[in-house]
Amino acid sequence: MKLIKFKKYKIETIVANSIRVLLMVAVIMSIATHDWFNLFIAAMTFIFTFFPSFLARNNHIYLPPSFQITILLFIFASIYLGELNQYYEKFWWWDLMLHTYSGIILGFIGFLLTYVLNREKRINVILSPFYIALFSFTFAITVGTLWEIYEFAMDSLFGFNMQKCGLVDTMWDLIVDTLGALFASVIGYMYVRHQQESIFARLIQKFLNKNTRIFEKNQKDISKDKENE
Repeated sequence: MKLIKFKKYKIETIVANSIRVLLMVAVIMSIATHDWFNLFIAAMTFIFTFFPSFLARNNHIYLPPSFQITILLFIFASIYLGELNQYYEKFWWWDLMLHTYSGIILGFIGFLLTYVLNREKRINVILSPFYIALFSFTFAITVGTLWEIYEFAMDSLFGFNMQKCGLVDTMWDLIVDTLGALFASVIGYMYVRHQQESIFARLIQKFLNKNTRIFEKNQKDISKDKENE
């Protein structure tokens, strides 16, 4: 069992460091060619690769290695391959694929947040499976919409071309965001309502099992509050 865990963490480290090496090469090449825009993108992406582990460590939250790898690969595919290597221009489906992917990831995050809060003893609100799924769906769409506003602002203020085909690009991005969010929320609903087995369900259960101390801590805080009353 320990060997399996070691292999998972080793894979995560290899993936993360491989991405960082490629980004550092991109930084050096951008400096050599005086391409300051690519330098900025490569440097920011390099910083973003530390975000999942930083978030987990500083909030004492366990993130499954597979989930961290998923986030790292998304960052790599969207910024390094998409922007620096111009995959958005080379492959017409690249942007749509990533927006669908992000819709699923954000839907999963929204579901996880709501599901955890629904188990929180301090919050005197119990949501039905439908409303948990609805929140995860709207959360993903909201973040996707904010991203499209960001793209519009960058294009308008700094002359970037993040929206590519303008309105058509924006609408297709929102459509596939919605499909990805819908997929994640339906899977989440099935998990809560019927305890249906899936990769999605296993990730949720693993997160909950590895973060039991969060709920234990909340339970202790509630007991202290009752003693002080």
